[in-house]
Amino acid sequence: MLYYLYEILKDYQIPGIGMAQYISFRTAGAIILSLFITTVYGKRLIRYLKKKQIGEDVRDLGLEGQLQKKGTPTMGGIIIIAGIIIPTLLFARIGNVYIILMLITTIWLGLIGFADDYIKVFRMNKKGLAGRFKIIGQISLGIMVVATLLFSSEVVVRESVTSKTGEEMKELVIDPESGEQHVQIATHEVKSTKTTIPFVKKNEFDYAWLVSFAGRDAEWLRWVVYAIAIILIIVAVSNAANLTDGLDGLATGTSAISGAALGILAYVSGNVIYSSYLNIMYIPNLGELTVFIGAFIGSTVGFLWYNSYPAQIFMGDTGSLTLGGILAVFSVIIRKEILIPLLCGIFLIENLSVVMQVTWFKYTKRKYGQGRRIFLMSPIHHHFQMQGIPEAKIVTRFWIIGIILAVVSIVTLKVR
Repeated sequence: MLYYLYEILKDYQIPGIGMAQYISFRTAGAIILSLFITTVYGKRLIRYLKKKQIGEDVRDLGLEGQLQKKGTPTMGGIIIIAGIIIPTLLFARIGNVYIILMLITTIWLGLIGFADDYIKVFRMNKKGLAGRFKIIGQISLGIMVVATLLFSSEVVVRESVTSKTGEEMKELVIDPESGEQHVQIATHEVKSTKTTIPFVKKNEFDYAWLVSFAGRDAEWLRWVVYAIAIILIIVAVSNAANLTDGLDGLATGTSAISGAALGILAYVSGNVIYSSYLNIMYIPNLGELTVFIGAFIGSTVGFLWYNSYPAQIFMGDTGSLTLGGILAVFSVIIRKEILIPLLCGIFLIENLSVVMQVTWFKYTKRKYGQGRRIFLMSPIHHHFQMQGIPEAKIVTRFWIIGIILAVVSIVTLKVR
């Protein structure tokens, strides 16, 4: 909205109005506003939820300090979502296809999470929304994302033009201002199923390679493979964030760290100068996503003010499903989804710990008649709790690991 206001008023030469055209300024505004919304109105939400007695129902698992959390207000993800959507609407270019897609992702998963929390809190059903409905909702979102990336004319990547021998073509360009001539690599904007693969010199991977054996059918099959990969990523990361949300501030802080790294990756990928210098894929119109991720960072950090140990409010599935889904879809849009196991390593570890625990328990029960466990309890953060490590220390250490993984993810821009 602020950008469009600039477009209307730019001819009136109002002092300072020109700043609205810069992504950096609008991103800073989104961060500040989201922090304000989550910290100021977060407190009011806590008071309202306490008044309505909308609190967490905690099962006694024998963990230290667990029963003290009983009655803590939940469904705080509402304020996270508000802290993302409102600044984005005010500071981003709403007509940008990537912004529209991220807003749809936020609202769609927020509604699924809200339905789950509503059933748990108001219907007194501890199971919440049936798992199949969550999966259906996440798959539906994946289909919408794929359809947008496939059919929207705005979703393209800029690639160099190559000859039949694979050599990059060059073209003569005349500077319109100076009239000087110079030669540069010829480029064109195309629909692509390419993504970024880390630690490789030519760091691009095309999903078409997976169906190269199909001959003429490879052209449409690559989009099928691409669609399946995107849907699996969205479902996996969204649910992994949900599993991670078990300690005060763990999912919130981890999401903020991953979001900051993704913001940097989005900014350089959407800037023709930086992408050329770093020799990475340039994606037109992508830079606008920096405003959205700024709101995301501000919202999660602001919510952390009340969600850090000891938590005054929990985000519930309204928040955790949304945060994970946002990180997944954002990664897919900026063509960095293969980085997710590294960038969102905490989510991956938490998810794997549950899979390993359940799989091993079922296997040993079938073989020996009694189930055995790898961890004292899963997800893995509860394993450390069972060892007597204080909750705040576990969360802080996970944050540190998350920061290290985020830095390594950014370093992959140059380390190949």
